[in-house]
Amino acid sequence: MTDSAPSAPGPDATGDASHPAATPAATPDATGSGVRRFASGAPWEEKFGYSRAVELPGGLVLVAGCTSVVNGAIASGSPYEQAMTSFQVAFAALGQAGLGREDVVRTRMYVTHARDTDDVGRAHKELFDDVRPVATMVIVAGLVDPSLVVEVEVEACRGGAR
Repeated sequence: MTDSAPSAPGPDATGDASHPAATPAATPDATGSGVRRFASGAPWEEKFGYSRAVELPGGLVLVAGCTSVVNGAIASGSPYEQAMTSFQVAFAALGQAGLGREDVVRTRMYVTHARDTDDVGRAHKELFDDVRPVATMVIVAGLVDPSLVVEVEVEACRGGAR
């Protein structure tokens, strides 16, 4: 599915970093609560009413589920490669808030097959061995597209793991 046809949920409903040029600045919360919302520019955010990332007062940034969708297409590859790409999508969202990998304090990994947990875990270790966030990995029945085998979420905090 491409971004030009957002008529039904597709693979990029949970993580498309293909719109960096269209990425708007943070949107302050209308209530004046200090919450900032970040969009990636993917059409699904508007269609389904969510933000790619939200920064809470105090500097905690929550990133929505990210998959290995890049430029509107699923980046094919092994579970390890999909995990690495998914985390890069999440890091792009953190970058909008001025944070990076080193600020991550929690990760969640949703994996469609138990046989893939070692590959996904290896990707996580390579990215976060020096950061050591708390982490959860769960096996799920499926994701928004059968080609996707992993989805990740991250939470980061200003001054996170430093």
